[in-house]
Amino acid sequence: MLSTYQYPKYDYVRPPEQSGGTPQRYPVVVVGAGPVGLAAAIELAQSGVPVVVLDDDDTVSVGSRGVCYAKRALEVLDRIGVGQTCVDKGVSWNVGRTFFREQEVYNFNLLPQDDHKRPGMINLQQYYLEEFEVKRAKELPNLDLRFKNRVVSVNPHGAGATLQVETPDGIYTLETDWLVVADGARSSIRRMMNLDIDGKIFKDRFLIADVVMKADFPHERWFWFDPPFHPGQSVLLHRQSDSVYRIDFQLGWDADPEEEKKPEKVIPRIQAMLGDAREFELEWVSVYTFQCRRMNAFTHGHVLFAGDAAHQVSPFGARGANSGLQDTDNLCWKLKLVIEGKAPSSLLDSYSEERVFAADENLMNSTRSTDFITPKSKTSLMFRNATLSLAREHRFARALVNSGRLSVPAILTGSSLNTPDSDVFAGDMVPGAPMDDAPMQIDGQDAWLLDNVGKHFVVLLYVTDPAQASSAQLNAFKSLADGPLAPELVLVLVSEKAGAAPPGIRVLQDRAGRFAERFDAQAGTAYLIRPDQHVGARWRALDAEKIAAALARATCNLQ
Repeated sequence: MLSTYQYPKYDYVRPPEQSGGTPQRYPVVVVGAGPVGLAAAIELAQSGVPVVVLDDDDTVSVGSRGVCYAKRALEVLDRIGVGQTCVDKGVSWNVGRTFFREQEVYNFNLLPQDDHKRPGMINLQQYYLEEFEVKRAKELPNLDLRFKNRVVSVNPHGAGATLQVETPDGIYTLETDWLVVADGARSSIRRMMNLDIDGKIFKDRFLIADVVMKADFPHERWFWFDPPFHPGQSVLLHRQSDSVYRIDFQLGWDADPEEEKKPEKVIPRIQAMLGDAREFELEWVSVYTFQCRRMNAFTHGHVLFAGDAAHQVSPFGARGANSGLQDTDNLCWKLKLVIEGKAPSSLLDSYSEERVFAADENLMNSTRSTDFITPKSKTSLMFRNATLSLAREHRFARALVNSGRLSVPAILTGSSLNTPDSDVFAGDMVPGAPMDDAPMQIDGQDAWLLDNVGKHFVVLLYVTDPAQASSAQLNAFKSLADGPLAPELVLVLVSEKAGAAPPGIRVLQDRAGRFAERFDAQAGTAYLIRPDQHVGARWRALDAEKIAAALARATCNLQ
């Protein structure tokens, strides 16, 4: 089907329920083996929760879908064991350029500061990501990945859900305590439950052409408004793996989708864009429209929605898969604590609270991008073109140029799980913020901060000398270890190590001083970090009672 990729075909295995006996009941069932469903299943399984994944296909996604994966998504993928594989295969980039007609008017750098493990963005065809996730899923003994298993009915009830699943061997019944729905924008589960998804459909059409060619375009994102090779419309260019380039041509609402997909229409557009006689091959062509919409709530009893099943945005800004991966990162640690009885089920309400906020932020930015890219009136078009003309010379106008505000993680400052600051801090690491990365050393070996926190609650204590962690502080902290959540205490040191650390305490050395800079850390500063690497609370001194209270708040265990 594609010249650069061989689609895997995964074996169908007869489910145990169809070999006789009563229906099985599982802690978690995930519907959908796309990037989001697989990420959720892997995260749960590797944290000890048995998971069944149901998917109606037997391969990865066909055709040209998601392309761009932002730094935050890569950090989530790191935690499920596929981040490095994706970076190795993908095309890393930080710089984007915007052109108006023939001139560059604006550029940006997603990662202007050094000392981050991951780039601002990589470009990678979605089928590769899914293939890497499937491989990782198959390594986990408590993850049952079932292909050619199509859910045909769902019956939610107070303690879970009962599913009817169709396979080549017929229909069987499956029961689960929790159902995670990640079956995409046309979610059949959402339809079976008669749940609404509200929003706006944009009346414009875009042509996707994935083109194989040898070119020396830099590893950057290029966006044109009204270029001479496609006048009156916009064009987007991304480089992907395997010398495949993604080109998006705006067509207008009146374009005939079937006509525009024909090679005799597509090839001249690309030749005009390239402006030379270089050879290229069409890998994939499609025409799409898009919507910006979301469900009113992502939690419905014991049924939890994530990714495109819960919310959809325009493709400008790479917010689809990136926000879906952040959904799973937010959901899975909470679901694990609820399953283990360490938190009440009300903790899952915060999943909907936090991720609805994030979805609304994405929808707002996506809608603004689309309105700028596809103005719907002569006045809007005049404003946009004037803005682009001014942006060549004037900084204020560059801030108004919107060729797709790229995906950034939500800063959950309004979350009910946060403990507000009681001390004065500067910088961006406020309660609710996703952590910045920083280069570290562990026992003389280079490491990264984000690789050494996450998956459980952690308290980071900044000290100038590991011996400064007093016995009184440690004894006070040990009182927390008797609780069900038992956060880990990790010392972060200035770059020059002095005395010996207390036994049994992990030590991270701030080798470039970036932790102190990015977290406004002084001697004695303490941070409570959630399992999804968001800041839960921070103080200028370690206080076990304050940590216990913040931990209770972050898990809805307040009395």
